[in-house]
Amino acid sequence: MARSLMRLAYLYSRYPVLSQTFCDTEMIELERQGFEFVIGSIHPPLTTMRHAHAGRLQAPIHYAPPPPLLRIWEEKARKEGRWPATLVAAHEQKYGAPAKAGLRARNACYFADRLEREGADHLHVHFANRAAHTALFLHAISGLSFSITAHGQDFMADLGNDDLLREICAAAQFVAVETDYSRNLLAARCPDSAAKIHRVFNGMDLSNFPPTMGSACDDRPVRIISIGRLVTFKGFDHLIAACARLRDSGLRCTCEIIGDGPLREALENKIRELHLSHLVSLTGALPQEQVLARLRESDIFALAANTDEAGASDIFPTVILEAMASAKPVVATLTAGIPESVAHGRTGLLVAPNDEAAFASALGQLIQNREQRALFGSAGRARVEECFQIGTTVAPLKNLFQQVAPQPKMQSSSGRAAAVKSIAYLIDFWPDEQLPLLEEELAQMRRRDIPIVPFVFRTPADPTLNEEQKSLAQHFEFLPDAMVIEAEWRAHPELAARLENDRANHEPRAPSELFLQQARYAVALEKTVRRRSIVHLHATSSRTLLTALMLQEMLGVTVSAAVESSPALAHPFMQHALMRCVGGRVADGSVLDRVGSGFMVDRNRHDLVSRAARRLHAMLGFDLTGRAQLWQEWSERLVRWSAKRETDLEHD
Repeated sequence: MARSLMRLAYLYSRYPVLSQTFCDTEMIELERQGFEFVIGSIHPPLTTMRHAHAGRLQAPIHYAPPPPLLRIWEEKARKEGRWPATLVAAHEQKYGAPAKAGLRARNACYFADRLEREGADHLHVHFANRAAHTALFLHAISGLSFSITAHGQDFMADLGNDDLLREICAAAQFVAVETDYSRNLLAARCPDSAAKIHRVFNGMDLSNFPPTMGSACDDRPVRIISIGRLVTFKGFDHLIAACARLRDSGLRCTCEIIGDGPLREALENKIRELHLSHLVSLTGALPQEQVLARLRESDIFALAANTDEAGASDIFPTVILEAMASAKPVVATLTAGIPESVAHGRTGLLVAPNDEAAFASALGQLIQNREQRALFGSAGRARVEECFQIGTTVAPLKNLFQQVAPQPKMQSSSGRAAAVKSIAYLIDFWPDEQLPLLEEELAQMRRRDIPIVPFVFRTPADPTLNEEQKSLAQHFEFLPDAMVIEAEWRAHPELAARLENDRANHEPRAPSELFLQQARYAVALEKTVRRRSIVHLHATSSRTLLTALMLQEMLGVTVSAAVESSPALAHPFMQHALMRCVGGRVADGSVLDRVGSGFMVDRNRHDLVSRAARRLHAMLGFDLTGRAQLWQEWSERLVRWSAKRETDLEHD
């Protein structure tokens, strides 16, 4: 299939979220159909757990840097005259402190800069919440068009202000909603935008749901399953009460509730109070592949959804579609858009919300009728195949994207082409007093047009930066927080095992604690280094050299290193590690005979006289350090090493 030139940016308040599999499914299908993607997330995920299918997504994910660093992008926007001061002031006055207009604008400055460099043609936001508010500022800053998908609880409760909702919808190119119910609800709140609100059902990738055989004819209890976040509008308390009624009526069944959330303790107490611990279990959150396995093993899917006191409800529960795709009969409620997925009397049974007796009766009807369960399950699968396959449901969204961005931008020096770099600098901690020349080195390489992208592994909680550092930071890639790093490590067990085996089978070995930390960075960087066609890695310290050598094993890139006078690794390991480098800079000239001709002596890294000379150079303009010649020679070596690797790749 020919690739589309359209590059879509998706922005989330937090990504990924285990309960939002529909977002992954949508993006994966659009990628399959030719769209290019870049994903932005304002906040990191709350758990290291990941669904296996998310690994099929090719798009890079960019997380906003910590709030102290966001100030850098605000200052840049102010200098460039792009800071939306009027809009920020207006939102602070209209919507008050809870709207956090200044913070939204700072995030927008960062993502505007990022998306311009990535060459994004259009921005789409899932959920009418703080991410949609951020998109409003991003549009004001950059002019990038945006659209949103509103889901229900987001615009009914989370956003917290209908005036702000109307402002967001008015600025959006279009608004997608997942049901006719939510379209009517949103149109009533935003009548001036009613014409641009379009229903786009969530879709199912049926390759994740192979057809299953009916349950075996045995004498075991009927297995009921329910899935969702443990919040009020999921109605799990009513499901538990219905299970007590089923027990009291003598029907044999069990019920498993998969998910986690703030009501867990209250639900556990209810299970104990009703003496249901042997029948009802709270499993907690699980990866999707385990959830689907539990679905296949179940007999009935149940969801006693309702509307909570704040007016929030489960508009179009994806888990119902997953149950139907798994050929399971559904018992649910006449809440919000649920009747648009479940055909009452054909694929399941629907009862009034909050009616525990009616819910128990519907469950009891299916518990006692195996044939009806099979008929409902088969009809549910057929309904998903007909109406809710992702290739079908995504079609209107695809058309809307093509209408709002019919002529995507071509590659340019400020767009996609600029995202491709050939040399990466690996920086373990920044800013770092132990690397006093790093900023000077990076600035010198930029002046010489050396295509470098610096990756920063860690930063202090509240860094104090000078003007030079602030300028350089705008070009840094900051690795996400520890939760994301750990999730990547767990998501790639084979790669992690290979790195651990390499360490176990070689002497000398790096210390285990240091190895495990740097190995996680290597796994987190692997996809990015590959995607950005980086051919050479420069380690700015002995710690990052460990990461660079792991990436060398994975990707075949060349490596250089700048080694401090007191490395973090023992001498035997360092000697072995440096022999795997094409070159670098060392503070101790005595090691040159052992590491090869590619290395230079760099005695000025911590020399006090040299530091004074550099300060004099900054004041008077006279270079007394001789470093100009060093940087010129160093830049030539970097170019030579990267060019050699590129040539090797062309010949492979």
